[in-house]
Amino acid sequence: MGRPRTEVPRLPVPGPAEAPQPPAPAPHPTARRARRFLLPLLLTAGLVVPLAGAARPEIPAPAPAALSRLTPATLPSAYEANRADAAEAGRMAAAHGDAHRAGADRALAARSRRLLSFDGRGPGLATEVLGDLAHADRVAVLVPGSDTSLDTYARFHRAAAALYGDLGHRAPAGIRVAVVAWLGYRTPETVSTAVATPARAEQAAPGLRALVRQLHTLAPARARVSLLCHSYGSVVCARAAAGLDVDDIALVGSPGTGADTVAGLHTSARVWAARGSRDWVAHVPHVRADLLFTTVGFGPDPVSRAFGARVFDAAGADHSGYFRPGSAALANLARITLGRAPEVSRG
Repeated sequence: MGRPRTEVPRLPVPGPAEAPQPPAPAPHPTARRARRFLLPLLLTAGLVVPLAGAARPEIPAPAPAALSRLTPATLPSAYEANRADAAEAGRMAAAHGDAHRAGADRALAARSRRLLSFDGRGPGLATEVLGDLAHADRVAVLVPGSDTSLDTYARFHRAAAALYGDLGHRAPAGIRVAVVAWLGYRTPETVSTAVATPARAEQAAPGLRALVRQLHTLAPARARVSLLCHSYGSVVCARAAAGLDVDDIALVGSPGTGADTVAGLHTSARVWAARGSRDWVAHVPHVRADLLFTTVGFGPDPVSRAFGARVFDAAGADHSGYFRPGSAALANLARITLGRAPEVSRG
């Protein structure tokens, strides 16, 4: 008998279709950081937000009041019509069983309030004036961030009132001031897909541009107009900034603007930025990536040297503390509004 043969296993030879492929290029580190942070946010929001939205039915309210063209002379009648609308919205919300919204609507219907516009439907929209807009020399427009609606409007009003009080204290004799609290868009929820994308800001930008044009017809020709933009509101301001007739744009607690630098905003306004040392937004990655058919994230940090804004001091402000009475942030926002740039303490 001959020696048994040892079988040598044959390895398959790859054909043309099975030829080894070169490895795919590794994603850029910025893209990897964006995915690590943003994909969990999108997945979480995809589950949480539909459930949260389903938990509360739409709140009924009348359609906004039909107003003639606004002029300085017609402002009092516009305020009255919008107050009446807010009062009716309060009655409808109470009948619907929503006592909290009814109270918020009734507060806006008070005779002391000056509503340039009001829409009580859904989350609600409102534009409120503090001061005498028709004779104001300095006008500040507050643009809010996420989770601002008629249900949380009292918080937004407190910020506007604090700024108005500080402006009145600092304004030189003969200089009149006004603050416009603009809840003119449907803000995203903090835990949502919308808060990480520019979609809501793009929808809001035309309304903000229209408001600024309107203010220039209602206030005196000499009036300086400043945009003070908080959190996601800074994305709205950035989207509206190109060619907008404003003197200053201040970004506070900003997650980014969608622009790489101040030059990318295409504005002649002075651009300011600040972030308090206790603001959690400092931990949000300042990245921008194309994910899931949309752009997610807002790019460079507005307080970074590379962005090019005038960085001012916000001391220890947390994310909700930029308009706190007595704070460094509020004092500097008032100085910016008044056009007193040399007095702004820098960060």
